[in-house]
Amino acid sequence: MEDIVSITDEQKGDMLVLRIKGRLDAVSSPAAEKKIFEYINNGHHKLVMSFENVDYLSSAGMRMLLSTTKKLKTLYGKLVVCSITTNVMDVLKMSGFDHVLDIVPSEDEAMRKF
Repeated sequence: MEDIVSITDEQKGDMLVLRIKGRLDAVSSPAAEKKIFEYINNGHHKLVMSFENVDYLSSAGMRMLLSTTKKLKTLYGKLVVCSITTNVMDVLKMSGFDHVLDIVPSEDEAMRKF
């Protein structure tokens, strides 16, 4: 099924790298957000999200990114998004989210943001 988003995680020091794969749309974003909030509620407040394998981002996906950023801010944490595909980056730029989110080209650069 194409509407399923998978999230794999890898602990790197005190940071958690979440590799997102699939489409972040109205169908999949609520489940993705729930899973990400579980990580946060379990004490992971330094998150790196790799969007290398995200091929579509809707307004629901952007809302998920915004709510994650806000939640982490209240916990003195941080979200860095990296490896964004051209199509998804175009959507983020058109909506102005490239100024709201901490976006870097690579996972290595994301790690240096902490």
